[in-house]
Amino acid sequence: MGLNKRYDGYQAYGYLDEKDFKRFKMAKELERVEEYLVSLQPEEEERVERLARDNIFISLHDHPTRLPESLDEVFEYTRVGRDHCAYKGLSKSYYDAVFDNMLDGTTTITSANGWKWEDILYDLGMRLCDLAHQDFLIHCKKVEDIHKAYREGKIAWVASVEGAAPIENELDRIDILYGFGVRMMGITYSESNNLGSGIKEDKDGGLTAFGKKAVRRLNKVGMAIDCSHTGYKTTLDVIHESEHPIFLTHVGARALWDSKRLSPDEVLKACAQRGGVIGIEAAPHTTLTKNHLKHSIDSYMEHFEYIVDLVGIDHVAFGPDALYGDHVGIHNLYASQLSTKKTQGSLEFEKVEYVKGLENPTEASKNILRWLVKKNYRDSDITKVLGGNILSVLDKVWRS
Repeated sequence: MGLNKRYDGYQAYGYLDEKDFKRFKMAKELERVEEYLVSLQPEEEERVERLARDNIFISLHDHPTRLPESLDEVFEYTRVGRDHCAYKGLSKSYYDAVFDNMLDGTTTITSANGWKWEDILYDLGMRLCDLAHQDFLIHCKKVEDIHKAYREGKIAWVASVEGAAPIENELDRIDILYGFGVRMMGITYSESNNLGSGIKEDKDGGLTAFGKKAVRRLNKVGMAIDCSHTGYKTTLDVIHESEHPIFLTHVGARALWDSKRLSPDEVLKACAQRGGVIGIEAAPHTTLTKNHLKHSIDSYMEHFEYIVDLVGIDHVAFGPDALYGDHVGIHNLYASQLSTKKTQGSLEFEKVEYVKGLENPTEASKNILRWLVKKNYRDSDITKVLGGNILSVLDKVWRS
């Protein structure tokens, strides 16, 4: 059901009147910049349509919400606490399920530094309230919800928290987040926390004693683990400690581009050897290569092919990490919370205003599939990387 979604036109917080909270002029969900689609022959277009219709397509990591049109208003918009889901944009995508990481480090409602427990709950609660007033996105709590969304022409919305700093030293906060419907958590977000080291750090001390307890608790409650922003040694420790396979939801191959934001072969192999899945990242200026110094769908898919060759088709998927609005601008504004400069690497590259072919979740979903068809990947392999591989791991990790 990647096509013909059953969307009724609901807009974020449409249950409230204009006077109930401050409104902002929002960025366009679609056509903010000129759309780019991978060119195909007519018979390839037909194949794309069939594959989009017949397969479950899952984004392993995105932020499918809208930014204000003017970034000058972003800080005020965030303090209001109502992140706007891009329902219309998502309805035009091929996705049947999206792991939504919400505001993560930009959740600066009560603190300019972000990542506070109260802010995470505020962000999550507001989003859940909005979701409760519409029927296009299904709050996904189990694998069957993804199949249900696919059957009904809807999208399964998976709540994710990108880093575990907000739990501080309280294991029970994992249970609380699970109770609120969170189904994935990152171990660290670039900076170290009580669980272990982040990729921003010069030294990686590995998984802490508390971190080992947290991994075991995540396993027990049935919450998926993500190590995309986690230090390499800490990630290897998590892979060893976890009863279940883990995810690297949005990474690339460091062998292709020397940046801490991307994973070395050792980590990629270890994740796959324990049955995990690796999602390919597309946030601006991440998955570059020496062949493609300008970030685009081409550099992105070079990382995909490298990792497929390295670990096998059964362990790769897509986590574009896109949003609706000026993604480059938001990274610049929140550079300290998002740790972009400390993890980007020192190689020279051509800066872009947006990532061509991956401007937002809708365009990314279309071009990933179009690229795979253009390169004549087999239907069975496309089925795996669009969602089959993810579902296989979730069947093991989610306990209900």
